Amino acid sequence: MPIGYISVGSNIDRDHNVRSSLSALKQHFGELVLSSIYETAPVGFTGDPFYNLIVGFSAECPAKTVAKALRQIELDHGRSRDSQKFSARTLDLDLVLYGDFIINDGRLQIPRDEIVKYAFVLEPLAEIAPDLQHPISHATYAALWAAFDKQNLQQVRVQPDWLQSV
Repeated sequence: MPIGYISVGSNIDRDHNVRSSLSALKQHFGELVLSSIYETAPVGFTGDPFYNLIVGFSAECPAKTVAKALRQIELDHGRSRDSQKFSARTLDLDLVLYGDFIINDGRLQIPRDEIVKYAFVLEPLAEIAPDLQHPISHATYAALWAAFDKQNLQQVRVQPDWLQSV
């Protein structure tokens, strides 16, 4: 059964949207593995800080089915289909890994490039799957995080009050 990893982010009503999205993900995929939540400065635009985390899950359905479910959860949380790449978000859900699959099919890219580009994806992924290997480079996520340039890192772990009830 493939193990998938979803990047979750929000900077509009982030407490509500992240908490609600975790409930929706649990309804779709069952038991979840959650990284810490990171408060992260926006990348590519000026705006309110994001909450970001990685969610691990098990599923037996095709990656496209998972991606379609994620898009629907985003829409249910007020996400516009035509939102710009670098802009404020009610909710951003990206399937970043799905087993050891390598997929490049239109909008669906696995593994996502963001894993090695952005600390807000790599650090929480290395936290919950340190020994898992990137399907292309075969480096572990712990090794990738150790080698990541942290000079301008703009994120910190946070503990929102609602986290204990998730």
